Amino acid sequence: MSFLATIRALGVPRRAIPLAVVLVAMVAAEWGASASWVPCAIDAGLFAAFLVVAPASWRWAAARARSGGWLPYAGFVLVGALVVVVAALVPGLVGLRGTYVVDPPATGLLLVLFLVGGWGLGRDIDLEEGMESASRRADRMALDAERARLVAMRAQLDPHFLFNTLNAIAEWCREDPALAERATLKLASMLRTILDGSMRPSWPLAREVELIEQLTDLYSVRDQARYRFVLEVPQPIPEIEVPPMIFLPLVENAITHGPAAGHAGEVTVRIEGRDGGIALRISNPGAYQGRRDGGQGIEMVERRLALAYASAATLSLRADDARTITELSMPTALASHV
Repeated sequence: MSFLATIRALGVPRRAIPLAVVLVAMVAAEWGASASWVPCAIDAGLFAAFLVVAPASWRWAAARARSGGWLPYAGFVLVGALVVVVAALVPGLVGLRGTYVVDPPATGLLLVLFLVGGWGLGRDIDLEEGMESASRRADRMALDAERARLVAMRAQLDPHFLFNTLNAIAEWCREDPALAERATLKLASMLRTILDGSMRPSWPLAREVELIEQLTDLYSVRDQARYRFVLEVPQPIPEIEVPPMIFLPLVENAITHGPAAGHAGEVTVRIEGRDGGIALRISNPGAYQGRRDGGQGIEMVERRLALAYASAATLSLRADDARTITELSMPTALASHV
């Protein structure tokens, strides 16, 4: 919100035309009462002062009052009172006893008109800007969702893991058909879940947890000694909606740079509810070395979080001795769907 943006918004035809009609009616009434251009000019100046000050001061007050407190609104009323008092004094300063519109006994009415008019115009501009912002965000989300659908198998699931699992299943078909069958069913179930998630704007947290379990089960099937996981999830799982596959790249990143990179130890995934939100904490063996050039998983998670929660979600990765800690905090309510 800025002063210049407010003035520009007042200039759009759907506001400028009604305001011009009001100005013409005000000046015409003054001319009919006084037949002098001086009071007409005073009324026009008052109207201009209203347009410059009232909507902008209302938007200023409303923006600051969102964090709590009524003082910004008191400031809006004070600004209106100053404008009206100054307008009431102008006729006397130029030698007029008063004007039809700016008459001292009518200052109370002028103040009400200033406050109500400023509130109406300012709120209308705020709503319009909010709708335009929502429209732009929806366009970005649509593009991002389409991208997510196209690259879901590549960006949300490590292709090396997929190829290695398929190769392992081919070997198990000869050596252990029962294991091969179980692994094939697990892989098919996980891919089905991923495809379902890529077509939805949001899904239950329980579904996200299910996908993590499917991923870790598949790794465990491949090598139970190497890939060890601890999943700590509240029971019952909170009934909230999250962006689909928002945790998956973080968990897979922990596996890729942990056990899959030769670091021995458990990968711990903990989800817990907090006041007004949920928190994800992933701990994997292998100290965090910073982001790799060309990596897309974390970047896409951050972008989707920004679209879904604005600035209310936070993501961090850090080293903790010989381990990497990934922490994600997000509110329970989506600001928008990604």
